[in-house]
Amino acid sequence: MFAGIEGRNPHRLTERSTHELYYLKMQREREQVEKMENNGKRKLKVCVATCNRADYSKLAPIMFGMKANPEIFELEVVVLGSHLIDDYGNTFRMIEQDEFDIGSKLHTIVRGEDEAAMVESVGLALVKLPDVLQRLNPDVLIVHGDRFDALALATAAALMNIRILHLEGGEVSGTIDDSIRHAISKLAHYHACCTRSAERHLIAMCEDHSRILLAGCPSYDKLLDAHHRDDYADIIKAWLGDGVKEQDYIVALQHPVTTDIKNSIKIYELMLDALISFNKRTLVLFPNIDAGSKEMVRVMRKKGIEQHPNFRAVKHVPFEQFIQLVAHAGCMIGNSSCGVREAGAFGTPVINLGTRQTGRETGENVLHVRDADTQNKIYHALDLQFGKRYPCSKIYGDGNAVPRILKFLQSINLDEPLQKTFCFPTVKDCISQDIDHILETQSALAVDLGGTNLRVAIISMKGKIVKKYTKSNPKTYEERIDLILQMCKKALDDAVGLNCRVLGVGVSTGGRVNPQEGVVLHSTKLIQEWSSVDIRTPISNALHLPVWVDNDGNCAALAERKFGHGKGVENFATIITGTGIGGGIVQHNELIHGSTFCAAELGHIMVSLDGPECTCGSRGCIEAYASGIALQREAKRLNDEDLLFTEGMALKKEDPVSAIDLINAARLGNSKADAVLRTAGAALGVGITNILHMVNPSMVILSGVLASFYESPVRQIISQRALTSAKDIQVLTSDLEEPALLGAASMVLDYATRRTY
Repeated sequence: MFAGIEGRNPHRLTERSTHELYYLKMQREREQVEKMENNGKRKLKVCVATCNRADYSKLAPIMFGMKANPEIFELEVVVLGSHLIDDYGNTFRMIEQDEFDIGSKLHTIVRGEDEAAMVESVGLALVKLPDVLQRLNPDVLIVHGDRFDALALATAAALMNIRILHLEGGEVSGTIDDSIRHAISKLAHYHACCTRSAERHLIAMCEDHSRILLAGCPSYDKLLDAHHRDDYADIIKAWLGDGVKEQDYIVALQHPVTTDIKNSIKIYELMLDALISFNKRTLVLFPNIDAGSKEMVRVMRKKGIEQHPNFRAVKHVPFEQFIQLVAHAGCMIGNSSCGVREAGAFGTPVINLGTRQTGRETGENVLHVRDADTQNKIYHALDLQFGKRYPCSKIYGDGNAVPRILKFLQSINLDEPLQKTFCFPTVKDCISQDIDHILETQSALAVDLGGTNLRVAIISMKGKIVKKYTKSNPKTYEERIDLILQMCKKALDDAVGLNCRVLGVGVSTGGRVNPQEGVVLHSTKLIQEWSSVDIRTPISNALHLPVWVDNDGNCAALAERKFGHGKGVENFATIITGTGIGGGIVQHNELIHGSTFCAAELGHIMVSLDGPECTCGSRGCIEAYASGIALQREAKRLNDEDLLFTEGMALKKEDPVSAIDLINAARLGNSKADAVLRTAGAALGVGITNILHMVNPSMVILSGVLASFYESPVRQIISQRALTSAKDIQVLTSDLEEPALLGAASMVLDYATRRTY
């Protein structure tokens, strides 16, 4: 995945100090890892075998973690594969620079970069590994990924009765790597996987569920911390030259697909041609050592890429600097797993060429060009993606993989039988256990922006509000965004103690919303400074979580679809009655947004040509008759005319008049108040009848504080005014206490769980 320059290249900046800081961080995390009791139990001897520059970026954080806990772990390091080849950067040097003692260096690569050479390399590794493993005699061997070198390691260890922990098993990339990865998983005794889908694949492969840890990717532990380094501009300058600005360059990394080498070389040539035409400064990294890589390098040199003023061709970039280059790039192109994994954490646009990686879970930032058969098609993809920014995604990790893996290693019982068992038949939809066998609750962070209050809640998959926070909604944009971030960060901190894993953030807000971009297009007077506002970007950038945004009425409908009366109903409408009137319409199980995102603005359906003025600027809208604001307006009018107070009411002159006073007066027999409410109920009923005639839902759900009051009048109007075929429609009052928050959470829970762990 990461290609590079020699370890002593002058471009190498201060990664040594970065490693030292990371090592100190891992020492501080020792308190988070349960220590072995001092009862004579010996250290766990763990052998970490690294084959190439890519797997070391995943294994190094675990190695640092074990090094920081010498009283628990005895670490042995074995280096083999392309680490020891000069053409691929002699990357074993970065392991030495990280101050790890390399116990064995095995030259296992047979040069040739073709299919036969890969097979011969596996055979050579199998000849050399037994002596090393017999000498080291580890309790556990850690193997990463899907490389042919790793298959040799797993085969040797399994035949020598050494327990194997396989990292990143269960994933699907769409190439021969899948076969190798799954073969290693079958040889391994324990698994630490990155995503929920990978976990399910391992279960479907009959692996023992109790030996699968849903950990996340170890590289994310470093990656999320290193994202905001202050020296990124120096790193860009060192690798791309003077005058290159952030988000104004491209990172290109294309590997051969060993099952279709000829097409791989063609795609590589077309990619280079497109990059030359696109005319942006580009960092091109050499491909890996798979069959076909030699031909790809020939193509690069034939086109003069190494001498081209717009290109920098390198063999290796240290991981800490590479992620800075990816994080601040205008685009990444190729077929490296970094594009679909690490780049998503920064929202960097990615173009994935060909079939490699097409099976992996990706964030919104990845654009696939599966049939990359023309230069123009690749150029067009560059034109679409370059310079964009996407929501940050943590599909593959949350920064806590290493503590989980270290704890998992400690839980291994060496007295258990070594022979692994398989679980037949295939287990479906099983729930993973964490290392303490306590399920971390998958949850969403829900935000509700109302006219008065700003509320944030942690909500579980089952719709339980685990914890809720409420503050007054500030009047200015800056104060409002700052308060949202403060409340969300507080909730995220609390979520750890509450054993909740937050998958993303859902925002419910008043106004017309473009949910695709996460932007409030226009808001009513109830929320000031809230038009043309990008909500998604500041929240996603600050929290490193995916963010979904929608109108509060639509969120009420989503809440009903997932948790309420609308569950399992294909077509229904939700009307939310409160300060204003809103709602959402679900047709064929999908929420309707409309071409300009103003579908289901139900409060602004006109029921009179010359009715009272509405907050939208029009007249005769449902909201002008039936909203809390409208009822309060009429209550004040009656009170000013001394027509509101009725015997039995506890209304003081100094108290502000509200809609509740109007309702109480009507219940106590005030004919004027009753007439106002009958008119409001009729207006709402007529509007809903119009909805029945337009979209013909099978159910109408009334939500909000006034819902129970309006249920009877609405039913009466429908029975009087609706067409015969629509009169028997179900009209129900919602049972949900917090529809806006639950709807915001449902956006996260419905979509994030499709691809997050």
